[in-house]
Amino acid sequence: MKNLLHKIIIDPKIMVGKPIIKGTRITVQQILGLLAQGNTTDQILSEYPHIEKEDIYACLLFAQQALDNSAFQPILAPQTT
Repeated sequence: MKNLLHKIIIDPKIMVGKPIIKGTRITVQQILGLLAQGNTTDQILSEYPHIEKEDIYACLLFAQQALDNSAFQPILAPQTT
């Protein structure tokens, strides 16, 4: 699975340094957004025929690993009395 990460690059000259699918200007954020909206991998591939299913998996793996390396603090709502 980790071999998929070579499909994601970060280049400050492309898309202002956002992580992208190598050889494209399609950001990881764009693919995650499409998936979050309910698009299937087949729908994404038909919209972007120059990417592969593994590119979509690479975006998911990149996001998962980015979250693994993050610490989160709960946001507490103010108490009303």
